[in-house]
Amino acid sequence: MDGFVILGLFVIFCAVLILPFTIKKIEKNLEIFLFVCGVLALTLSGFANPPGEHTGWSIAIVIEALTSPLNIVSVAGIPIGIVQIVLVMGMLIYCLHDHLERAIKSVVEAYSLLLIVPLLIIFIGFVSSIISAILAALILVEIINALPLVKESKIEITVIACFAIGIGAGLTPLGEPLTTIVVSRLSGDPYHAGFGFLAGMLGIYIVTAVIFLGILGLFALKRRQTDETNLPCVVEREEVSDIIIRAGKVYLFIMALIFLGEGFQPLIINYVVLIPPEALYWVNMISAVLDNATLAAAEISPALSLNQITSALMALLISGGMLIPGNIPNIIAATKTGITSREWARLGLPLGLVLMAGFFCILFVPFLLGFA
Repeated sequence: MDGFVILGLFVIFCAVLILPFTIKKIEKNLEIFLFVCGVLALTLSGFANPPGEHTGWSIAIVIEALTSPLNIVSVAGIPIGIVQIVLVMGMLIYCLHDHLERAIKSVVEAYSLLLIVPLLIIFIGFVSSIISAILAALILVEIINALPLVKESKIEITVIACFAIGIGAGLTPLGEPLTTIVVSRLSGDPYHAGFGFLAGMLGIYIVTAVIFLGILGLFALKRRQTDETNLPCVVEREEVSDIIIRAGKVYLFIMALIFLGEGFQPLIINYVVLIPPEALYWVNMISAVLDNATLAAAEISPALSLNQITSALMALLISGGMLIPGNIPNIIAATKTGITSREWARLGLPLGLVLMAGFFCILFVPFLLGFA
């Protein structure tokens, strides 16, 4: 029965990875498709129940899926979640539409896009670790949508900037759920991880990656910059119904990721976490379609060395930008801008592979060659 379950989960994983790029109806209804796959994976995982491990459906999983999109942190006893942030920020931007349009117009008139774009990517990447990747993504798409750029430029710069947000958010526990989980897991012996633990361990790699992405955004802009000088700088005012629908789509997306993450637990526990660090680095590219917080929770423990933790986290942070389901900022940006799975993957996959290869050389090659 376990073999049947593992095979079934693998088939579902392949479907999540492939079908959004090959079937247009699935591509246009990605949230529903992922939700259905999550339900199937969670149901199937219930037939594989190793001793001491709980898999399959439970009241706790259902409650987590229903409440997690609405409750990330609590401020003054009031739960605040991704959906509320998306909804409130959408309504705020709707109300401040005219002011926002004038502000962006002024900046574009005063400075060249060749300066604005790379600085925007670098700034939004670093600030995501403080204001959260969710807010950073919402701010990003409003600015990108308003800039006088052709569609291809907007898509490429959005994908690059979402990589920067996903990686930059790794500097502090405030950035995203993954970092919160990691600091919590390592808060005891021997690491006693606190607020600055991730910045001290990953800072040099994250800063390098974010600056590289900013420079890459400049090249992407120059490559696409043709008739952009004549394009208007326009902040489109959405309908209130569009804002509400987007919040609903994000809610469904998060539920789908929770179901997928829990449903794939038999694969993660029985196979993924047993892989040697050098191979696990590449296997962690599955976070392009799975919630990287789920993988971090399964992989990261105080028993690992700093090198093992560093390599695992960098792989998760990088590969989360490769496809739309890999990270919440991707989901928000794609939902807001209408970027399709294929459009995202056209740049996201090769860029992710380049970053993965570059950091593999930095993290592993010296050890493999006996230089460290």
